[in-house]
Amino acid sequence: MGEYCRIAPDVRLGQNVSIHAFVNLYGCSIGDNSRVGAFVEIQKNANIGRNVKVSSHTFICEGVTIEDEVFVGHNVSFINDKYPRATTENGTPQTEADWSVIKTVVKRGASIGTSSTILCGITIGENAVIGAGSVVTHDVPANAIVAGNPARMMRKVVSL
Repeated sequence: MGEYCRIAPDVRLGQNVSIHAFVNLYGCSIGDNSRVGAFVEIQKNANIGRNVKVSSHTFICEGVTIEDEVFVGHNVSFINDKYPRATTENGTPQTEADWSVIKTVVKRGASIGTSSTILCGITIGENAVIGAGSVVTHDVPANAIVAGNPARMMRKVVSL
């Protein structure tokens, strides 16, 4: 584990997990052989599978599930609220009681390019590839390559 990490006692780490400096982890789980780069935050109730690489400057919020063998590029952000607000209708600061987490799932073997934004309530299919800088607003089928804002289908993944 790197220096200057904030890893809360409720974090569940698998075997051989690599964590670099300046991370903030709380209430999440990270599977065996996964790697977490510098300047990453993973929030409570987020689940990271085995053999996952989370690159630096990435934000994984509550309600995100990342299955095994997923690549998450640098500066990727996940969203868990479709209509975020700072205050309630009467002007008081919102609390957890004032909104609900909308879950997102990234299936096994998917790759998410640098600086992508993944909106909530979607599933990214197995072995899908998200192009760098994409804004993903809808489900992505398995083996699809999508890119753009909003992300659109480019083609299918070609087998090696």
